[in-house]
Amino acid sequence: MFARVSTYQETEDSLAESVRRTPAAVEKARAMSGFKGVYSLVDRSSGKSMTITLWETEEAMRESEEAANQLRDDEAAATGANIVSVERYEVATSELY
Repeated sequence: MFARVSTYQETEDSLAESVRRTPAAVEKARAMSGFKGVYSLVDRSSGKSMTITLWETEEAMRESEEAANQLRDDEAAATGANIVSVERYEVATSELY
């Protein structure tokens, strides 16, 4: 499994709007081939947020780049969030209880 980690810096207002818009954004990501899941993390005190999308294979993650870039840019523009970074990782361990 592979992960794309997008980090944002937000204001209180943009963070609230981002959280409100998350379900619709997840539906768009879910339609991408190889999508396996997502985590959306927020630190309301600092305004920092992160989205971790999970992909079945590295190829699926790479093939989703263009659509993911567009979705990320659209959501940031709609909420006023600033995209700080986008990083890609191989998931070495994954376990939920």
